Amino acid sequence: MTKILLVEDDSTLGYILKEYLEMKDFSVTWIKNGVEGLQALTQSTFDLCILDVMMPEMDGFTMAQEARKLGYSIPLLFLTAKSLKVDVLKGFSLGADDYIIKPVEEEELVARIHAILKRATNTSQQEISHFSIGDYEFDSSNQKLSYQGEDKYLTERESQVLKLLCINKGNLLSRQYVLQAIWGKSDYFNRRSMDVFISKLRKYLSKDERIQIMNVHGSGFILSDTA
Repeated sequence: MTKILLVEDDSTLGYILKEYLEMKDFSVTWIKNGVEGLQALTQSTFDLCILDVMMPEMDGFTMAQEARKLGYSIPLLFLTAKSLKVDVLKGFSLGADDYIIKPVEEEELVARIHAILKRATNTSQQEISHFSIGDYEFDSSNQKLSYQGEDKYLTERESQVLKLLCINKGNLLSRQYVLQAIWGKSDYFNRRSMDVFISKLRKYLSKDERIQIMNVHGSGFILSDTA
């Protein structure tokens, strides 16, 4: 069954679209803001994302941009009341596969969804799940970290944190972003919890001395596997 992530803050429209799409045999996860929508992408796999542009906390354009930065190649369909040409062009520049202006005709939406899924290649529908870190291999889909034939299975949250580090390997990964994407909010207890997870990952990766998870004070972390 095709899994759709619907990110729409309007309760009435969100409910109607979810009900209609499920009648058409789609599996729909409905999220009401961009921050939680991005978090959902890190926690599950979807075949298509329908996202509103104007949303609280994080708008659809920003969510799309952050998703692409993290390596998610999921097809995107923007849903918005905006019809200005500049907004349409911005959507496509961020990797949108299609763009529908509200009010939405449900049958047209389903037709657009089928067209997008037909165009999408298997590669474009699959998120990155296998990473090399020095002499380690990390399979995020199975939460498995391997070193010279030895396998260690990580917890879901350990796997989520390590995946974000791997996607951004060699670059700064913002503390604030990790907290919002995985913990859902930034507060004292979640910051301490994140630091514990980083310490655990350093221990798990310690068999290869080239690997470092560097702390950039006040900013975030950098995963490096070069001497």
